[in-house]
Amino acid sequence: MSETVNKEFGKVRSILWPIYTFELKKILPMLLMFFCISFNYTILRDMKDSLVVTAGGSGAEVIPFLKLYGVLPGAVMFILIYSKLSNKLSKPALFYATLSPFLIFFALFALVLYPAKDFLHPYAFADKMQSLLPTGFMGLIAVLRNWVFSIFYILSELWGSVVLSLLFWGFANDITKVKEAKRFYALFLTGANVALLVSGPTIRYFANLPKKLAAVAGVDPWGMTINKLMLLVVLMGLIIMGCYYYMNKSVLTDSRFYSPEEMKSSKKTKPKLSMKESFKFIFSSKYLGLLAVLVVGYGIAINLVEVTWKSQLKLEFPNSNDYLAFMGAFSTVTGFVTILTTMFLGGNIMRRFGWRFSALLTPVMLILTGISFLGFIVFKHKLPTYLLGGITLQFFIVLLGAAQNILSKSCKYTFFDPTKEMAYIPLDQESKVKGKAAVDVVGARLGKSGGSLLQQGLIIMCGGIVGIAPYAMILVLGIVTVWMFSANSLSKLFEEKNAEMEKRKISEEDLKVVAKSSKEGAVN
Repeated sequence: MSETVNKEFGKVRSILWPIYTFELKKILPMLLMFFCISFNYTILRDMKDSLVVTAGGSGAEVIPFLKLYGVLPGAVMFILIYSKLSNKLSKPALFYATLSPFLIFFALFALVLYPAKDFLHPYAFADKMQSLLPTGFMGLIAVLRNWVFSIFYILSELWGSVVLSLLFWGFANDITKVKEAKRFYALFLTGANVALLVSGPTIRYFANLPKKLAAVAGVDPWGMTINKLMLLVVLMGLIIMGCYYYMNKSVLTDSRFYSPEEMKSSKKTKPKLSMKESFKFIFSSKYLGLLAVLVVGYGIAINLVEVTWKSQLKLEFPNSNDYLAFMGAFSTVTGFVTILTTMFLGGNIMRRFGWRFSALLTPVMLILTGISFLGFIVFKHKLPTYLLGGITLQFFIVLLGAAQNILSKSCKYTFFDPTKEMAYIPLDQESKVKGKAAVDVVGARLGKSGGSLLQQGLIIMCGGIVGIAPYAMILVLGIVTVWMFSANSLSKLFEEKNAEMEKRKISEEDLKVVAKSSKEGAVN
């Protein structure tokens, strides 16, 4: 009886904490690294939006211009520099050389650049440009007007791609065995959600802390908040470096955890495809083409709604500290909802209703919440200023936009991403490997850049971001409709290919049985 109980307890323990005691030496520093990177990611994400949206002469209109003319060229420039450094530096030196500029800039921003912003920013030149150009160019002019903030936005945006995706996951993939990855990687994702729950209240605390000093002469509450949060970011960055140093000195020297020869033999390199090669490979397959439509559709649709929401958020919270405090609360709720949906809905809905139903949940959620949110903006002038309970219409619109963002992103993490990855399973090896690389390249670039380009055109045409809501509503409706039709078509192909894969497996099993029987008969 006791032996049975111990076995059952062991099974439960392996599910909740699938780590052996001797592996703590490896997993704990990696978890701490991932926590610190994710913690910084949330702080920088909320800070960059608060900084550029609430800056003088700026608004949410600046975001599409920054993403297309700042983040995209910045990413290309980084790739070129990183490629050259990777040929000259060792892996540890490359890691430190890549991370250090981020930490140095964020420290300088808090201590030097932000305090000197009035001297560094060309306000007079920007005002002259604004008087000569149409109102729709305000976002583009704001990029130049607050160029120090623009650089902060670009580097903060690159933190996720460079430090999280490239440095951490590149390091983890290099030193983690396939058997370890099946147990370790789920814990890393849990650590990211925990970081979200910790960083959200931290942001709110430091955003609200200097409010009582606002009336004191010579005190800049927003500057105080920036100083405190950037100190935390730099501190977390130093901890990341410390964990990496410890891993190289004490963990990777242990043959139980790392063997360069074994890693090389057990892992395949992911093909690097150019944009042209990616399009060519996608257009050669209807299956991959439909998959690319899903990825691009999500990127454009969420971008159109999200930037419009941030413009409404500024109307409600024009003060930088208040804006940031709300974003901190937003991040906390996002963490809670994502954890709950992942734990209790994701796998259960997939098992019960299948791939098609799960794949359609994200576009359905986005279209219902997105159209509702944009509809309130379109008909805002026809609605009463105050709603039931004394809540203002403007604050209700902000809350509705926040709910839309939270629910859409939670659906993405819980349903969209898993179904997208599952769609590659029944493909042949070349389509599986090259297809994923191609869809990732096209989806990442067209999703963000396409959304930004559409918004720029609408902002210039309408004279501001508030006026684009009716057009954004039509675009979101059209894009998500195409996305849903593509998901429906893809589900049929997925089922067909899955059935073919099962038949091949059965045939292979039959051949093995026949071969085994023949071998036994020959022996007899």
